[in-house]
Amino acid sequence: MTLSPARVPATGVRRLTTTLYGYAFLDDFVLLYPVYALLFADTGLSLWQISSLFALWSVTGVLLEVPSGAWADAVSRRRLLWIGPLLTAAGFALWVAVPSYGAFAAGFVLWGAGGALGSGALEALVYDELDHLGAAGRYARVMGRARAARLTGTVASLGLAGPVFAQGGYAAVGAASIMACGLTALTATRFPEHRTRPETSGDRWAATLRTGLAQVRGDRAVRGALLLVPAVAAVWGALDEYTPLLVRDTGVAEATVPYLVMLIWAGVTAGSLLAGPAERLGTAGFAALLAGGALALAVGAASRSLAGIALVGLAFAAFQLAEVLADVRLQHRIDESRRATLTSVASLGTELATVATFGVYAQLGTRLAHGTVFAVLAVPYLVTALALLRTRAARARP
Repeated sequence: MTLSPARVPATGVRRLTTTLYGYAFLDDFVLLYPVYALLFADTGLSLWQISSLFALWSVTGVLLEVPSGAWADAVSRRRLLWIGPLLTAAGFALWVAVPSYGAFAAGFVLWGAGGALGSGALEALVYDELDHLGAAGRYARVMGRARAARLTGTVASLGLAGPVFAQGGYAAVGAASIMACGLTALTATRFPEHRTRPETSGDRWAATLRTGLAQVRGDRAVRGALLLVPAVAAVWGALDEYTPLLVRDTGVAEATVPYLVMLIWAGVTAGSLLAGPAERLGTAGFAALLAGGALALAVGAASRSLAGIALVGLAFAAFQLAEVLADVRLQHRIDESRRATLTSVASLGTELATVATFGVYAQLGTRLAHGTVFAVLAVPYLVTALALLRTRAARARP
């Protein structure tokens, strides 16, 4: 039987998306997530030492984010996607085999490097493969579902970490995490990759980085799309770390806090799944999405009530949706040869803005309640929404 031409792209898209969703789930299915801070403390590390490890992790990602993206434009992106999880697995193995400050530091460097290799490379590979199949218009829906798969992996790891830890301690959750990394790497080898990489010296990663940054400087549309990503992703990504404290301030019992945090993340997952239909939003609709999320965040957080927590979940859903759509806008405006590079530049901006948000939260949180700080940090989203409307109005003028 001969396949019709229309069925061949459908088969290719199915292979790509199935691999992507499995990769995304496994990449965040790490049972060490909820207990690694406990491992550090039980090993005898001080709070200062633990904080320095987190800082080292962030710095590693910041330093490697853009170079790794440029590298992904010069070599096989699929190769980087399977190397990254193996580096992470090596880091986890160090943690459970020789628990000590030095091993934890080396593990975070490996984990940061592994994450940097995949950042930019994954989005670029998926977009270019969809484009190769004539299905670039599906990118928003596909990446929204991939984000939902990641969140599902995180929730599943949180649910399983307790029973596995109770049975086998840190060694068991470490072994499960290493196994998940191995499966992630194995899944990455199934990604299709049809991109043709010219074999000229101009494709060295340094040259790729220079030409990518030149495109940002010379193209206002690319620059605006690139800046929109951190403007949308950074603040709510930082606030996520403080949601348990916000929930506890409502007066609920400590045992209830995890369930309400899961309610918030249910909203985030829903936001991811709406990316396909929401891609039709124009600039005004995108601005309205941000403004509505900002108002829901401010009102919900300031109310210090269970209904307010639901509003925070609604706000996070809006911001997650906006983050996926901002990535879609960026991917539509950059070309194949520099796609991973500029996606990584956007991720670097997000990392830096997130760190700045942590600093602002620390300053405000010493004087204000958590709900008040959340409400104050909703303001940047209103500013971004207004900036988008002004840009739209400026372009509409003759």
